[in-house]
Amino acid sequence: MIGILDIFLILMIWFLLTADLSAANILIGVLIAILMPGKRFDGAQIKDWLHVFWEIIIAIPQAYFEAFEMIFRPHLYETVTMERVKPNRTPGLIFLDIFLITFTPKTIVLHYHKDGWYEVHRVQRRKLK
Repeated sequence: MIGILDIFLILMIWFLLTADLSAANILIGVLIAILMPGKRFDGAQIKDWLHVFWEIIIAIPQAYFEAFEMIFRPHLYETVTMERVKPNRTPGLIFLDIFLITFTPKTIVLHYHKDGWYEVHRVQRRKLK
């Protein structure tokens, strides 16, 4: 059986794709989530999931702050950096990491490298020395 957090992630993606919260669509989403292959979680993975969900909650006000900051104080400089993926990340956690980085207006993941790196584009107010 698939883990609760996997079902939650699949349902969230399903609802984002369909934009429909009717009873029939919820039932279809739950069936898809249950029938999809998956693997079980251990305690460390659950801790990682909870930490990522907390980071997403923190990222929401940060995204609004960054958006207003970019409106009132233009950001004219760009950089592309490589960031290391945290160790022992499942594909679902990697997806949430990419979502979290891309959620804020000043950053976007350009590419995920299979060897464990994110290529991240950032806009900045000032040129770094």
